[in-house]
Amino acid sequence: PVFRDLGFNRYQEEARRLAAVEQETPPHPTPQAAKERVHETHGLPPIAGESKGIDTPIAAVDLEEDSEQSAPPFEERVGEVETAATGSYEAITTREQLDALVSVLRAQTMVSVDTETTGLGRDADLCGLSFSWRPGHGVYVPVLSPHPQEHLDTATVLAALKPLLEDAALPKCGHNLKFDTLVLLREGVHLRGVAFDSLPASILLDPAQSSHKLDNLAFAHLRYRMIPISDLIGSAADQGSMDQVPLPAATVYAAEDTDIALRLFHALTPELEAHGLAALVREIEAPLGCVLAEMETNGILCDPVELRRQGEALKERVEELRKEVQAAAGFEFQVESTTQLAAALFDRLGYSSAKKTKTGRSTDITVLEKLAATEDRSDPKTSVPRLVIEYRQLTKLISTYLNNLIASIHPEDGRIHSTFHQLVTATGRLASHNPNLQNIPVRSETGRQIRKAFHAAPGHLLLCADYSQIELRLLAHLSQDAALLEAFERGQDIHTTVAGEVFGVAPETVTKEQRARAKTINFGIIYGITPYGLARRIEGMDVATAMELIAQYKRRFPGIERFLQQCVREALEQGYVCTLSGRRRAIPEIDSPNRNLRNLGERLAINSVVQGSAADLIKAAMVNVQQRIDRDRLPLKMLLQIHDELVLETPEAHAQEYAALVCAEMERAMTLSVPLRAEAGIGYDWLSAH
Repeated sequence: PVFRDLGFNRYQEEARRLAAVEQETPPHPTPQAAKERVHETHGLPPIAGESKGIDTPIAAVDLEEDSEQSAPPFEERVGEVETAATGSYEAITTREQLDALVSVLRAQTMVSVDTETTGLGRDADLCGLSFSWRPGHGVYVPVLSPHPQEHLDTATVLAALKPLLEDAALPKCGHNLKFDTLVLLREGVHLRGVAFDSLPASILLDPAQSSHKLDNLAFAHLRYRMIPISDLIGSAADQGSMDQVPLPAATVYAAEDTDIALRLFHALTPELEAHGLAALVREIEAPLGCVLAEMETNGILCDPVELRRQGEALKERVEELRKEVQAAAGFEFQVESTTQLAAALFDRLGYSSAKKTKTGRSTDITVLEKLAATEDRSDPKTSVPRLVIEYRQLTKLISTYLNNLIASIHPEDGRIHSTFHQLVTATGRLASHNPNLQNIPVRSETGRQIRKAFHAAPGHLLLCADYSQIELRLLAHLSQDAALLEAFERGQDIHTTVAGEVFGVAPETVTKEQRARAKTINFGIIYGITPYGLARRIEGMDVATAMELIAQYKRRFPGIERFLQQCVREALEQGYVCTLSGRRRAIPEIDSPNRNLRNLGERLAINSVVQGSAADLIKAAMVNVQQRIDRDRLPLKMLLQIHDELVLETPEAHAQEYAALVCAEMERAMTLSVPLRAEAGIGYDWLSAH
């Protein structure tokens, strides 16, 4: 039991043998023996000879809710390792069976869904769908197999199942249903009603677990050993695909998947409820997988001509910077070489080197920024660090973004289809890759220009909606600080208010630059910044002034200080902190004997609550917006989610109307002590929509 709780899946069998338990576990059969046992139990054709399909017609599938043949409860066979031999798995191959299946599924309170495909790529073909609605039982509806004459075709099957799959009122569960949603979208089916997904459920319950694959979860939580896919299609160079697998074997394998997913729903739900995570899975993370699949399928148009134009201009500027760096230094060296740059800065230009790495003296961004802060405009040599920073920024834009984006444009539709991950970051924020659109620079004007290449389809516009000062609004709600609550209730811009106090000017005369500095102060203090760190981030401010500023801020907003201390205290007492939706993050650093790690733990405790709650909020908003699109059948497409911003494609004629609708759905995603505010911009390209 200890190994099971800790997720030591591979060692449980050995532990049982060593412990010599009363109910001795039977030896695990070889893959071939296990396969033969499954075939024998289900009356399937022998494995030795090549299958020519089903020798006898499949009897009418048992679609009753209760059956004496269903597998006994897991608790009654706790000493066993269960396999597919104990299940009741059947194929749906006739129109009568399909119609009966649809009728039965519509009457259920939870249906497990899965798809089988020819591969895992975007271009994989659908081989069939499987369903389960009671443990120990499952059905497979094939559409692609070695013997297509023995079952229904894709069009017939999907015509019958599409209304059911798209019915948001019919609760559905599964494992990694984002993948199945992508598969079904290629067939014109929009999976809806997903209320449970064992993949995000497992990650939320135990993010440190080594694997969250379905077979691992089956063994860890159900004592069930699933059929390996290699038993069906082989492995390595001679690997086949699911459409080549004989129908009997494919039926058992596919139906087992939905059976196990359903059992995991029943097994994990009590754990989620005990940890306060059930609503997070049911209302946000499970349905979000379908939303992300829609976004990935939609993609966003990207103009390679614009990217190349920007790339050529940047290359010219990079060459200019190379010459400027060498001219300012007074000698030639390779700017790209960290070794030669370090020698130029510290040996020949006389800068002091305080930061070391394993390979020598550091020239990373923090070092260069510190050196650049000492620039003397009357001495050209002191401009080298600043010029090198710009040089690196532009070369990164070219290599990491412009070139990569061009290569990522799909040749058929001209769109970039990034992959979004919902639970790979510690705070719960979304991440994207192939390509990573989350990190497209927005702080510099040069970086922002990249957004000009992303545009809407003819007759459409891009709609960009984001939250106004969301993390500070969440801070007001979490801290219940009276002054902060009042500022938001009155509709004041908190950054402008703070800027007025910091710089000693009236709020209405605060400049854009002053507001930006006040924003740095706000977020820096919230996330535990030190006086030294604050002074370093604001040009012209010394440590003493920064220290007094932090003290003044805390005196003005005492509720914030109490909240920050509460986060640290909870991390110390519990070992973790929670977001508004119950998402947990472990903070092991909080107990470290190393002072630097303890300080990091304190900052993480605060960051995780505020930023994690912001992640919960934008995810809930995405689910809300997509549900509104589905319910009202709106011609809106969600394309991207970047931090607190949603990017959608809207028909030009209804852009203003839909902008108001999207903002309204975002603002009702959570109920806070302060009003949520979402703002939308509209434009042909991503840049002009801001």
